[in-house]
Amino acid sequence: MVLGITGGMGCGKSTAAKMFERLAFRRLDLDAVVRERVLTQGAVVGALGAHFGSGVLDASGAVNRAAVAERVFDDDAELRWLEELIHPKVFAIWSAYAAEAREQGENAVIEVPLLFERSLENKFDFTVCVACTPEKQLERLEQRGLKRAFAEKRIFKQLPLARKIELSDFVLWNEGSQEFLESQVNRLAASLPGHPGNPPSSPSKPLHGQFPKER
Repeated sequence: MVLGITGGMGCGKSTAAKMFERLAFRRLDLDAVVRERVLTQGAVVGALGAHFGSGVLDASGAVNRAAVAERVFDDDAELRWLEELIHPKVFAIWSAYAAEAREQGENAVIEVPLLFERSLENKFDFTVCVACTPEKQLERLEQRGLKRAFAEKRIFKQLPLARKIELSDFVLWNEGSQEFLESQVNRLAASLPGHPGNPPSSPSKPLHGQFPKER
């Protein structure tokens, strides 16, 4: 079984995914895939340098992600160009990862920031949204060093969190303590097909909507 986990910036996707990992789920973080496995590919580095200029590369010739982000943040055409370059490579990596987990009968959780923006929900057995209030989002992003105005712009460019909640099979509310979030993760994992004591899911049947959202 493969879970796709998403949510707004600062809502706690990675925190929740790591809790699933402690419950013996394999975990894949697509932000890390981009950072460590895609932006380090020679062909990608070369394409970025040729398109944006040497200013997006650091002294060692590696991609300066902050410089790339600055180039595409307010330019939809440049953002589309970047996504067309990297998204197929990311998709190939996580698709192979999910297929391997299913073939081996393992549970996996994949962090996908743009899961619904890219209409990927049918690639997963279940989708999970980690959510909190906008105020808590901004507070956490400021704690990471982002200025409030920039954080608000980043959030505005994403699909509204309310829509992600509506589209998800399950919702984890991450407004309180980590213990509160972990209790929700534990309950959700225990309810899923394939968990010890539960019947395995049938790969030939759609699984979406079989369980109520956790709030």
